Amino acid sequence: MALFTRLGHGRRFTNVILRVIAIVALLWTVVFVISPTEIEWVPTLSWSNRWLAYKEYEGNVEDACNCSSLLQGDIDCMENAKLLSISKDFRKKFLRKEDNYINATVNCRKKYTMFPLSKEEEDFPLAYSIVVHHKIQNFEHLLRAIYAPQNLYCVHVDKKASLAFLEAVMSITFCFPNVFMVSRPVDVVYAGWPRVQADINCMADLFNVSTKWKYFINLCGQDFPLKTNLEMVRSLKMLKGANSMETEKMAGGKRWRVEAARETATGEKKAPTPFNLPVMSGNAYILASRGYVQSVLQDQRVQQLIEWAKDSYSPDEFLWATIQRMPGVPGSSPPDAKYDLTDMNARARMVKWQWHEGPVYPMCSGHHVRSVCVYGIGDLQWLLEQHHFFANKFDLAADPIAIHCLEWYLRHKALTDVDQW
Repeated sequence: MALFTRLGHGRRFTNVILRVIAIVALLWTVVFVISPTEIEWVPTLSWSNRWLAYKEYEGNVEDACNCSSLLQGDIDCMENAKLLSISKDFRKKFLRKEDNYINATVNCRKKYTMFPLSKEEEDFPLAYSIVVHHKIQNFEHLLRAIYAPQNLYCVHVDKKASLAFLEAVMSITFCFPNVFMVSRPVDVVYAGWPRVQADINCMADLFNVSTKWKYFINLCGQDFPLKTNLEMVRSLKMLKGANSMETEKMAGGKRWRVEAARETATGEKKAPTPFNLPVMSGNAYILASRGYVQSVLQDQRVQQLIEWAKDSYSPDEFLWATIQRMPGVPGSSPPDAKYDLTDMNARARMVKWQWHEGPVYPMCSGHHVRSVCVYGIGDLQWLLEQHHFFANKFDLAADPIAIHCLEWYLRHKALTDVDQW
């Protein structure tokens, strides 16, 4: 009996202690969490989504000026950031290799948006093809910047890529039910047909996986978004089913690409295009409706054009543009010159070509690779004024702060826009 009495007193004492702990926890919540004077609020950003926001430098580049100043073109801040980005200590702390991702399964969804930020976005899912072969950290930042659970993402890793890179990409994709590896990877060849085939294989997988997505967007590993998912959705809805891609009359200096077969040493001339279709000039990156993708996969006219294009030089620079002007393709435009669309007017992708810097757009603040600007911090202010969805090229190894600030800006804008609606 004495034993049971002591046990009863022990339980009552335990209950009292638990109640005291609960009361203290409640008071702590009221004083330190609910009280607005104790919270460092992000302007116009609600408490419910605040945990998704990035700190300006996420503990990596705290000593540089903040992203707000950099995006506004503060010269002193940009100079400080450039000096920091080339320092050995910073690069060692910030830049990561494949091994960091292969075993990073515990926090693999850190700072990813794991729920739709709005009903409007949930009802308008997008489908992505991402073709990559190196620079794993670029890929991970790109995926995190565009990720939304209602969208689909097909990732194509070049068959020539290193095993470590492939394993790192697979480790990342395994974290998400809507991100998957392409079912038929190919050995991508510069300016050759396999570059197009990689996107077509992803198109087929995306088309078969879901009937819900509305638009297809294809990317490479050094692209980065300039718009939030909500901004893209609203812009695409305004197209009302039309496609947006470069498609214009082919310049005389490029005609050889479609007139001579790539694989013949003698430069033997190719047969005319099927149905005498006018070959249009464009580029590899497009915003295409689901109907356009269905035509690529199923329209017999398009299939004949694809077969004709396979031995051409750089077929990605005319195939999508030519399909866009074919009668009957959903979202297409008539072949008349009045409907020509340049890369500056199309919305898919901004590329700064070295020979157009000055008269067409500002000088590159980064460096050039094959006459293409690899953007630096000084390019961001101008880029964010453009209507394009994405820009190319970015390189974390060259300017990590540029990507970080762009990612910070887009996340903050995404959360702020949601709170205002």
